[in-house]
Amino acid sequence: MALETIDLVIVGLYAVALFAIAILVSREPAGHKKDTEDYFLAGKALPWWAIGASLIAANISAEQIIGQSGQGFVVGLAIAAYEWQAAIVLLIVAKFFLPIFLERKIFTMPQFLETRFGPEVKSIMAVFWIILYTAVNLTSILWLGGLAISAVTGWAVLPAMIGLGAFAVLYSLYGGLKAVALTDIIQVVILIFGGFAILWISLGLVGGDAGPMAGLGTLMSEIPDHFNMILQPDHPNYGDLPGIWTLLGGLWVLHFSYWGFNQYIIQRALGAESLPEAQKGLAFAAFLKLLIPVIVVIPGIAALWLAQNGQLDMDTLSAKPDSTYGILMTLVPGGLRGIVFAALIAAIVSSLASMMNSISTIFTMDIYRDYIAKDKTEDHYVMTGRITALVAMIIALILAQPFLGGMESAFQTIQEYTGFIAPGVVAVFLLGFFWARTNTAGAFALLISSVVLSVAAKLMLPELPFVLRIWIVFLVCLVIGVIVSLMTPKPKPEQPVYLGGIQFDTRVGFNIASVLIVLILAAIYVAFW
Repeated sequence: MALETIDLVIVGLYAVALFAIAILVSREPAGHKKDTEDYFLAGKALPWWAIGASLIAANISAEQIIGQSGQGFVVGLAIAAYEWQAAIVLLIVAKFFLPIFLERKIFTMPQFLETRFGPEVKSIMAVFWIILYTAVNLTSILWLGGLAISAVTGWAVLPAMIGLGAFAVLYSLYGGLKAVALTDIIQVVILIFGGFAILWISLGLVGGDAGPMAGLGTLMSEIPDHFNMILQPDHPNYGDLPGIWTLLGGLWVLHFSYWGFNQYIIQRALGAESLPEAQKGLAFAAFLKLLIPVIVVIPGIAALWLAQNGQLDMDTLSAKPDSTYGILMTLVPGGLRGIVFAALIAAIVSSLASMMNSISTIFTMDIYRDYIAKDKTEDHYVMTGRITALVAMIIALILAQPFLGGMESAFQTIQEYTGFIAPGVVAVFLLGFFWARTNTAGAFALLISSVVLSVAAKLMLPELPFVLRIWIVFLVCLVIGVIVSLMTPKPKPEQPVYLGGIQFDTRVGFNIASVLIVLILAAIYVAFW
């Protein structure tokens, strides 16, 4: 279904406003040239509201909106564990991990690994993250975004992906993280407004004359199995969300890998003007996380009811669940559809811009500056970062359709791929933080073990749920890291993290917000157990 003129006008106004603000915030004071700290860390001047909004805008991408809406159609509310458990992880990261990162004054996650374990570990992980971000994350955002836009506009997927990539490049390439983070305020407002519009309309169609709230009651009464947070062993999707192990097992490893040690996410906090601002920003993001399943997963559940009652095509949705959100958008009336479409574009391009910026930061600061072109000017490194971002986008466009086109659920596929290395990443950071005896040999051993054990478990125990596999591999990696470290020489005196000199105290407001968020999540799990 084509967009109407009013929809195109709204989308055009959104694009113009985004470009204008990006250019405005990217300008430097007279006589000041943009250096690497300006470009990659926004001059270390980001306030809490920009950090929190940018975290959500970067995270809520095509992967979340399209992928989780599709999983809402297939599985139901249980998929919301990916969002709600992340809120708790954000609070833990803010209190215990950020003080360590900011105390070491790093640009990237590989730089922390260098200060803790040496340049070899840094180089290996820098290369790994560049490949992962380009070939998996950036690629998946493009593919799922193109798929959704194709469902709404009728365009072919490839031109849709090219348009999204070009949009993200044009507004973010010059200004770097500052342009991305400060324009993300607009992106989040549009995203949440558009998400609630889809939610209200889909529930309104279910409720009919009784209204959207009655529609929610209808969903809960007529398809109650889609409102269970903990799946039973006989559920067809138990392998993806294995009951109580979703709450107790490897999903936490994925969350800590993503929210705590992921350049793509943590870079915003590294650009904070102070530690308290960074912590408030993560608490704000945790609060926003509570809203995401409401505006993403529940519309997917509504789509199932609408299909069961003949208002949507069940065959199309069943064959390609990732098309759910795009199909729901076709139900939105003209005018409002433009806002919803702009919200979808906002989610996609903000994530693309954030991912490009992180790829360019790691390549420039950890590979190019250290091994290819040392002692160059700041201008040179900033230009290298821009070129790297552009090249990464081109590579992702080339890989997207061949890599993800035949997969049933791109969202679950991405979790599966990242699950091979996530246990090692979380183990190496946790031991690096909290056990001074961990050395370079131990770090290498557990990182290698993470991949080897994950692949072996996948091949030898294919029926083992991947969330449980990740948890087991993580625990084994911790043991391997400890044993190898004890069997080899101690780390250099300057390498361990000395926690006694780091300020872990948090402000009263942060503590109150944390308690409220945890209580809300506990109530949700009790209500939908």
